[in-house]
Amino acid sequence: MEPMTRHPRLMPDEPRIFPARVVATRRLSRSFQRVTLAGDDLDGFAYAGFDHWFRLFIPRAAGAPFELPGVTGRSWWKPYLALDEAVRPHCANYTVAEVRTMSAGVELDVDVVLHWDEEGELSAPVARWATTVELGSRAAILDQGLIFDPALADGAVVVACDETGLPAVRGILRGLDPATRGIAIVEVPTTDDVCELVAPEGVRVDWIVRDDDHAVPGVAALAAVRALREVPTDCYAYVVGEAALATEGRRALHRAGVPKSRITFSGYWKHTPQAALAR
Repeated sequence: MEPMTRHPRLMPDEPRIFPARVVATRRLSRSFQRVTLAGDDLDGFAYAGFDHWFRLFIPRAAGAPFELPGVTGRSWWKPYLALDEAVRPHCANYTVAEVRTMSAGVELDVDVVLHWDEEGELSAPVARWATTVELGSRAAILDQGLIFDPALADGAVVVACDETGLPAVRGILRGLDPATRGIAIVEVPTTDDVCELVAPEGVRVDWIVRDDDHAVPGVAALAAVRALREVPTDCYAYVVGEAALATEGRRALHRAGVPKSRITFSGYWKHTPQAALAR
């Protein structure tokens, strides 16, 4: 599903595609695989922190031809679709997990959520790629800027996500002003996925662990949002992850008195009986 960026000023006017290669991949936890990209072009990537996101392009299969679309202004979709299917890369939306400047250049980490289908197979193309990709394999990112609006996070925040939103929330909490107060609700599949988050002292982080492979992602986080009491009406709210969590979370926060203009929400994916991720 498409992230809902309501503020074009948060997106680059002329986003660039940055070709890269895979230089590392490792399992972070039961549900997360980290892939590290590097390349000379990434030196020009202007990381803005928070939930800086991008389009990830990967080959459709190991060793397959890999051709990138042309980009004019913010237009890339039609050129992408115009590519022959034999060379058109798979495309999915991801958040920057970390960026580092090393002696050899810039490295960018992508944290990929691993979900399994009823047959025990990884259920998304990027998950399969992340766990099997060979070092040196080609990839690319198209810079898309922020969804989170730092200008609105000038006091209290309410942040909620399922595991697909954890990389974004990690970056947001890390970038908040130290005086910020509020709550972050983070739902993950297992205890092994709970990780250390850097957050302002006044922002409480509530972890929710499903520990049930049959539980629908986002349901518990949504219940926690609905259960919030005395939500500051001048807070800035950010709800991302499974589609129902995003849309119903927004509705609950608006009913609690938060203006729609101060709620950013995005359905990253939609739950199906096969638990197939669109992200």
